[in-house]
Amino acid sequence: MFENWDELTQQCRQCQKCPLCRTRHNVVVGVGNKNAKVMFIGEGPGENEDLQGEPFVGRGGKLLDKMLNAVDLDRNKNIYIANIVKCRPPKNRDPKPEEQDMCIDWLRNQVKLIKPKIIVCLGRIAAAKIIKSDIKITKEHGIFFEKNGTLMTAMLHPAAVLRDPRRKPEAFDDFLKLREKINEICPETYDI
Repeated sequence: MFENWDELTQQCRQCQKCPLCRTRHNVVVGVGNKNAKVMFIGEGPGENEDLQGEPFVGRGGKLLDKMLNAVDLDRNKNIYIANIVKCRPPKNRDPKPEEQDMCIDWLRNQVKLIKPKIIVCLGRIAAAKIIKSDIKITKEHGIFFEKNGTLMTAMLHPAAVLRDPRRKPEAFDDFLKLREKINEICPETYDI
């Protein structure tokens, strides 16, 4: 475990633990306020993220930013966003379990440094790895779970909402529930 962000970021960018390192352009460590009380976690970088070195910057990221903005959250101000795997899986496929296992310590170290009060998992893969392996994302999104003293919730992945726009209202409802929970347990999030 690394005790500071500079060391963590430097070592993470040099990682070669799994074959994903061979095809990456950039290691996507994360973005946001490193003192945030709310942390968002996705599954892994896509093509745009790999090219730009930042999570959620494609079409799904633009939708995520709109929903965040609607509840007074901002990736550059009061939240932190990371992924389970830091390198893009080829053709944006789901990260394999062994790739997740080889990369998860980077994320654990990020969580340890940030100490979030709320973790939001974006999509089934992140929710299954972080919250519980048998999560049913379409039925259990927006529900809060307590794990090791941290509140966690799963939300529909922005890319899934773009594929099925009928899900936008329920996805946005999850952001409203998140805002309520933030106001309840860590209202200082909005003072940053």
